[in-house]
Amino acid sequence: MSTADRDMWDEETDVVVVGFGGAGAAAAIAARQAGAEVLVLEKMPDPGGLTIVSAGGVRIAFDRAAALSYLEATCAGRTPRAPLEALADGMVAAPDWLRELAEPLGATVTVTPSPGNYPFPGYEALGYAAITEVPGLETPPHAASKLTDGGRLFHALEAAARRKGARIVTDAPVRRLLTGPDRAVTGLLAEIDGRTVRVRARRGVVLACGGFETGEALKRDHFQAIPVLAGSFLGNSGDGIAMAQDVGAALWHMWHYHGPYGLRHSDPAYPYAFYLKALPMWTPGPAGHSSALGLPAGTKKEPARVAWILVDQTGRRFMDEYPPYPGDTGIRPLDAFDPKTQSFPRIPARLILDENGRRLYPIGRSIANGRAPVHEWSADNLREIELGILRRADNLAELAAQTGIPESTLADTLARWNAACREGHDHDHGRRPDSMVPIDTPPFYHAEAWPIVINTQGGPVHDPLQRVLTPFGEPIPRLFAAGELGSVFGHLYLSGGNLAECLVGGRIAGQQAAAPIPANPILPASPVPA
Repeated sequence: MSTADRDMWDEETDVVVVGFGGAGAAAAIAARQAGAEVLVLEKMPDPGGLTIVSAGGVRIAFDRAAALSYLEATCAGRTPRAPLEALADGMVAAPDWLRELAEPLGATVTVTPSPGNYPFPGYEALGYAAITEVPGLETPPHAASKLTDGGRLFHALEAAARRKGARIVTDAPVRRLLTGPDRAVTGLLAEIDGRTVRVRARRGVVLACGGFETGEALKRDHFQAIPVLAGSFLGNSGDGIAMAQDVGAALWHMWHYHGPYGLRHSDPAYPYAFYLKALPMWTPGPAGHSSALGLPAGTKKEPARVAWILVDQTGRRFMDEYPPYPGDTGIRPLDAFDPKTQSFPRIPARLILDENGRRLYPIGRSIANGRAPVHEWSADNLREIELGILRRADNLAELAAQTGIPESTLADTLARWNAACREGHDHDHGRRPDSMVPIDTPPFYHAEAWPIVINTQGGPVHDPLQRVLTPFGEPIPRLFAAGELGSVFGHLYLSGGNLAECLVGGRIAGQQAAAPIPANPILPASPVPA
């Protein structure tokens, strides 16, 4: 290397990993195992991403062919076969890799058979693997919400990455990728310790910096619904998508986001939306009903009992409030646009329950990784009424006055619903009978219900080796992507699927990025943006 070449770079390493959630940690571990020097740059002050507050159940498979069949069905022809084959292979191998991570910590790995969310071919051959116990780990080291198996999973990943010698820097946003004359990614522009630095990647760069849950411009461009509230993690703003596009990446699945409908706090200082809970939570039912957030579901067959109904702005029910996988497709019925009124008549929708439903269980919860304030939902829902998250109406006339919906319409909607509950059959939308709860005892309660994005699936297209591709299907040299950034899930989501992609895709990306480049010339970086 000439003196001039050295002067172009402020720092050098073999592999740079952008983002330190589950995918970034897996990539760092794999690259270090391959003998590469690794630098991990995380823009947030705390690592963990979405992984640390996830339910922590990594989707696995007991049979590779069955898993591939399910993945092909759930992607409905929107994803090529080859990346799905790589994911199916990795889902079979994932439990052993988790045990390898857990062993130095004395942690427990639990493997649980659990069918896919939908009864597609192969759904019965799936399960979850989770790190369920870590001695001495009582609270999440970086998350603002309570410890979950996701916190335990990330703790194991972070410990392994640090133990293997990856250098990890937080508060270090990456701004641009830098390329050479052959379009190969040679490094990147980042902010480290308050200064702008050029970091050379001698072998490769892995983008593992999540999706665009808080990327408002990207959401407006690619989602029909407006607005879609962010949940879980404030750091995913689409940085990796912009950087990949800048060097020629194709994009896929940008429309597909995973999320339920839910509520928002009355105080804008609380940025996290609230998820809604069924009772009991996380139990599967017929045809593979399962957890809204991918928690290992077990085999319990208890009633779901959803305390509310949803109505549109005219006061009519418009959906099954408890679809087979509420955390994935629960938002889709809210997406409808009315060209006559130039509006979204279901955004916000109106959630309605009664006094019996209010007493049944706490209906909301928040899941948060960030330093913004987090609201802990009360056991009896009364604090939320005081705060105005839920509003009380002493009778039907008052409910009509507060919602702006004609009393006669509300009376008809509730009468029809209560008759369906007595009959045990929802003729209108086919809701599960065991989830149906009458709404007939004043006072009534209501709230605005909004679409929520837990995580997005869109981003740069990648091949089975996690190489980022151009619109012509050509790999961009030395650039890789993993995890939620450019997920393979292009039609329906598989609970725990992004965690599987974090481990499987992260490992592949790290291995590939660490591979030495034969006769690799020192290529000049692209100009620094003005």
